[in-house]
Amino acid sequence: MDTEKMAPITDEEIFRAHEGGKLITSSTLPLNTTRDLSIAYTPGVARVCSAIQDDPELARTHTWSGKNVAVITDGTAVLGLGDIGPKASLPVMEGKCQLFGGFAGLNAVPLALDTTDVDKFVEAVKLLAPSFGGINLEDIAAPRCFEIEAKLDEALDIPVFHDDQHGTAVVITAGLRNACRILDKELSELKVVISGAGAAGIATTRMLLAAGVRDITVCDSRGVIHDGRSPMNSVKTNIAEVTNRAGVTGTIRDALVGADTYIGLSGGQLEDADLAGMAENSILFSLANPNPEISRELAAKYGAINATGRSDYPNQINNVLAFPGIFRGALDAGAKRITGTMKLAATRAIAEVAQDNLSADYIVPSPLDPRVAPTVAAAVATAARNDRLSGAPQFTDSTEE
Repeated sequence: MDTEKMAPITDEEIFRAHEGGKLITSSTLPLNTTRDLSIAYTPGVARVCSAIQDDPELARTHTWSGKNVAVITDGTAVLGLGDIGPKASLPVMEGKCQLFGGFAGLNAVPLALDTTDVDKFVEAVKLLAPSFGGINLEDIAAPRCFEIEAKLDEALDIPVFHDDQHGTAVVITAGLRNACRILDKELSELKVVISGAGAAGIATTRMLLAAGVRDITVCDSRGVIHDGRSPMNSVKTNIAEVTNRAGVTGTIRDALVGADTYIGLSGGQLEDADLAGMAENSILFSLANPNPEISRELAAKYGAINATGRSDYPNQINNVLAFPGIFRGALDAGAKRITGTMKLAATRAIAEVAQDNLSADYIVPSPLDPRVAPTVAAAVATAARNDRLSGAPQFTDSTEE
């Protein structure tokens, strides 16, 4: 798709496309004869039911559950719209399901739960889980999303993945790997400032630490997160213990002095004076959408490599580079968890796809590149099998969670 030549999209076109919803279910078998009915339904179906009763693992290969993902939300943190409720979130959940099918060949079902109670949400997902091979949590506000994911990961024997956390973190890490290649740096050399301590900001911090970044300072709406700051929730307290090794306090402008990498996941706007103290040849990831935290003019002035969340700017950090392949790889390998090792494998795979044409304006592949999902799936499946063979724990690595 050439976005520069794309005709403007009208409201009429959008509403017409969404009328009736964007998803259907359909049969994979013909139902034209009595024999067809006898095989697909009664009496033939009873043979398969009995076999699954004797060997529950057969459900993965002889029902749709092995290639079926639930996309589940409570509608509390939808895109840039915020807490719009479960019904209003459904167009986004349907769209997410389309991406699973279009990029990874997986079935996906949108489920919007009418509760913001953590325990009720978790119980509802547990009751639904036998129908699915994986759970993709979507658009759930922090800090509740952390607790929900942790409880489901503990309770279920299928992969659970909160894309707003880990999908974002995987693609950011992939982009930073290639930015370092261009600038002849190592991840361990970076001095990173992350703006935003919500789901994406916390997960990105943990992912970068697991990938080898040593110096990260995280800021929220009240300024720099540091050990001893009060009040902070338990998630921020834990992050303070493993970040900000220089003990910086104050505002994001204070944190950016001498930093060479900025990752914006907050939506707040930065000014010239905020960036003036950064190191030369900085890496600037301004991921708020549609209005990046750093304007194009300031990004061009201060950034050697710039990325945004916009499809019409270079280097779009788009989660679709990650989650279809991650789930496909996990389900292909029969993984019961999506571990830190599997996510790090995904970062390397995404980065590698872009390396043939690597440049300051091309640090991650296009979301429409047909190589991405299969490459990520293969890398994730290999990592899952290696985890199992090595006896590595199937829960996410503690350095990342």
